[in-house]
Amino acid sequence: MSAYKILSDTSCDIPVYLLEKLDVTYVPFHVSFDMEHYLKELHDITPDEFYDKINAEHLFPKTSLPSVQDYMDAMEPILKEGTDVFCMCLTSKFSGSYQSAVNAANILSESYPSRKIMVMDTTCVTGSQGLLVYEACRMRDAGFSMEKMAEILDKQKDTTKINFTVDSLEYLQKGGRIGKASALAGTILNIKPIIIMKDGELHPESKVRGHKKALKTIMDMTRNEIGAEKEKYQVLFIRGEKERQATAEELQQELQAEGFDVMDDIWPVGITIGTHAGPTPIGICYIKKYEFV
Repeated sequence: MSAYKILSDTSCDIPVYLLEKLDVTYVPFHVSFDMEHYLKELHDITPDEFYDKINAEHLFPKTSLPSVQDYMDAMEPILKEGTDVFCMCLTSKFSGSYQSAVNAANILSESYPSRKIMVMDTTCVTGSQGLLVYEACRMRDAGFSMEKMAEILDKQKDTTKINFTVDSLEYLQKGGRIGKASALAGTILNIKPIIIMKDGELHPESKVRGHKKALKTIMDMTRNEIGAEKEKYQVLFIRGEKERQATAEELQQELQAEGFDVMDDIWPVGITIGTHAGPTPIGICYIKKYEFV
């Protein structure tokens, strides 16, 4: 058994079965469809159920970050067992989840002074955060100390990126990411945004006309960015609603055939990004793999 346990908030978007396989404890974000009742991500509602609901009822949900108590409830049983905690959180530029975890760690450190609790701001979200958690598990299993792992991850997170697009601008407009005029013009002209997630923030990279061209663009961006060293990178495809699965699989197989190291599974985008981007995102995430000496 490892001397420490890895935790992550659910914005990492690692599927439950893989979290269990990796022995990662998750701390859920919450989502509400009526501003009164909140559901815990992965515990009360899955990403696919989330998208089915917003599509069927045309809802614009709100998310709530994990509380200090949520983190304490996840950390304390581990500390009681005499095990240290390494917690990985959604970018602090996007949410207060990291600060909740820090506050929980500070409180618990008083009750468990002999235990270590480390909290990392991954500066990542969705699949890029998940890939960083995946790399952390590789290092844990190789026997790395928390301190050594944190040092490597701090450099690795700068090698992560997400290139993605959405087929509908409705949720970006509702969330204030784009204006009404831009959304209307984009819908009329069939304009699709190319969005990147880097350095902890979402950035509009460009716009193209048509969803097929948008998908080709994110594929070409990925090829141009890491193709020369593709064997050194782990690549992951993410998608919103399950209706996007087949398209994501086609793109996935295309890069696999070109020799990219692409994970076999396609991960559903969770509620953290799904609330802002809506049900239609398709994206490509990557990270530079740590090379064990």
